[in-house]
Parts: sequence; C-alpha cells; structure tokens
Amino acid sequence: MTSRKWVRLFLTTLLLGAVATIVTSFFVKADSYTIYLSPLNIWEIFGTLLWFTGIGFIFSLVSQMGFFAYLTVNQFGLSMFRRLWKPIQVFLIAFTLFDLVYIRYKGAEGDVPLYPYIVTAAVIFIYGYAVAYVKALETNKRAFIPALFFMVVITIIEWVPVLRTGDPDWIMLMIVSLLTCNTYQLLVLHRIVEPSQQKEDGKNDKKSSRGKHKKDR
Repeated sequence: MTSRKWVRLFLTTLLLGAVATIVTSFFVKADSYTIYLSPLNIWEIFGTLLWFTGIGFIFSLVSQMGFFAYLTVNQFGLSMFRRLWKPIQVFLIAFTLFDLVYIRYKGAEGDVPLYPYIVTAAVIFIYGYAVAYVKALETNKRAFIPALFFMVVITIIEWVPVLRTGDPDWIMLMIVSLLTCNTYQLLVLHRIVEPSQQKEDGKNDKKSSRGKHKKDR
C-alpha cells in the first residue's frame, strides 16, 4: 500500500467515525441538543457538534489502531499456528462473546435480566457474520474466519473501555462508530491492496519478458 492510499484510508475512516458518532448522538444524546433549542442558541449547538466530532475522531483512531494490530496478529498467528490458527480464532470468537455476556451480567448492579446482554452479543455476531460473508464473496472463502474474528473479537476489545463505564449512551455511541469504521476498513482493504499488487505483478512480468527477450537475442 502506498503512503498516499494509506493517508486516504486514514482520513476517510476518521471522517466516517465522526459522522457515525454525530448521527448516533442525535438519538442517544438528543438532550445535548434540545437544551439549546429553547431559546435557540446556534453557537452552543455548533459547539456540541464539534464535541461529538472530536469524540468520533477518537473512536475512529481506536478502530484504526485495532485494525492494524489485527493485521499484525493475523500474520503472526498464520506463521506460528498455521492450520491451527482458524480453529483458534473460532474458539476466541466464542469465548469473547461468552465473556461479553457473562462479565457484563455479573458486573451489573441489582437484579437485572440476562437477555439484553445475550441480544447485544447476538447482534454483534450476526452483523460480523454478514460483513465477513461479504468479505469472503469479494475475496475468497479463506477470508471469512479472519474477517469474523476481526469484526467480533477486535471490535469488542476496542469497546471495553466504554463498556466498563456502564453508561448506555456512550456504549451505543462507541459501538456504532467502531462497527462503521471496522466494516469500512475491512471491506476496502482488498480494493486498495489488489490494484497495487496487480500493478507490481505487471511490472515484474514486463521485466521478465524483457530479460527473456534479451536472452533470445
């Protein structure tokens, strides 16, 4: 990947994180805006938008750090565990989802139902499954498990700092931003890398053909 493409990916993901956070804030943090509607205070509303934009940038940066960490971990796992890496990823997906339900339920104060935690884990898994399925269709079947691992395990790890606060509004703000950024990065990566690889392969083919042509002479 060229530095120009990396910068474009970085800036686009940064913008997506901000947009996702702002849009989500209209629903889960509506009171942050409505308080300045009567009487109308444009500057305060603008300041609130800037605040959520900054928060979105932070969520996006967390997502991007997680993405590049995942690329490193995936390569390390492939080189170290080889054929065992896929079963290990499946186990980690199941274990992470179980932890997401069990730890949050145990950490909740008072008598709370279990089903909201199960629904949360199920939604993340189903969404991750759908994204991984699209990734596999656009690349190859081998990409499915690594993509599902990224969308489930890495996303939940990135989500942990806000999960610990227990604030439902901030939990929703961050997960929407993370899923948006992670989905974009995962599905756009092969579109960025493959043209560069094809171009490099084309150059190598030309060099090989020139060398062969010289030998024939």
